[in-house]
Amino acid sequence: MTRMPALYIGHGAPPLLDDPVWSGQLRSLAADLPRPTAILIVSAHWESAPVSLSASGAPLVYDFGGFDPKYYRMTYETPDASALASRVAAMMPSTEPVHQHASRGLDHGAWVPLKIMYPEADIPVLQMSLPTQDPARLLALGERLRGLRDEGVLVVGSGFLTHGLPFLREFRIEADAPGWSRDFDAWAGEALARGDVDELAAYTSRAPGMPYAHPTVEHYTPLFVTLGAASDPGQAPEQVIGADGEFWMGLSKRSFAVA
Repeated sequence: MTRMPALYIGHGAPPLLDDPVWSGQLRSLAADLPRPTAILIVSAHWESAPVSLSASGAPLVYDFGGFDPKYYRMTYETPDASALASRVAAMMPSTEPVHQHASRGLDHGAWVPLKIMYPEADIPVLQMSLPTQDPARLLALGERLRGLRDEGVLVVGSGFLTHGLPFLREFRIEADAPGWSRDFDAWAGEALARGDVDELAAYTSRAPGMPYAHPTVEHYTPLFVTLGAASDPGQAPEQVIGADGEFWMGLSKRSFAVA
């Protein structure tokens, strides 16, 4: 079996589902990938320690407000992922306990992009919580998951490369990106192109645009799970969306795949 890549993707709010440009990019990305046997996704919207796993068959988490009522009626019913949950739990050392959640379903950081990428909902999906914001620990977590890629599992870190929502002044898809968003995106793009994991990990002190780009950091840090799952975290990943500085409501769409 061909080793699956691992992804870091921007997920956007539910209106992403109605954006033909970004939706088309996500659909094209999925079409270019081998078909996964299952998907393991770490979303910015589930911060919980110890490592926690979602429950198969649980209803979606509508963790957003102020949007069209249609988004609260959406469903995404995928096949049972309990086998993958057992596999993930077995990969964790005794120092990294795993909690199997009894009732938590997929949040919008998982189901919104996956509903576009795999609309048939015919692939088992397991969500894993983000147990820490420490880049070193998240890199180690991704490294433990690396072997899943040889089993056809698509490992996904889902966030947003810039996420300074409190500092946006225009809420239009085509709004100009603020300087802090452009600066952070350019810095991250250059560091990724060099495969400079140390630079990316030192974002709080080295990245321009902080803390405006990430007043809280949970949308940035899933990328370390993805990099940890790479065959060589120091190899430059492939930019798959936003390589030329594309923005959505002023936020960076930059997404990448690692071999």
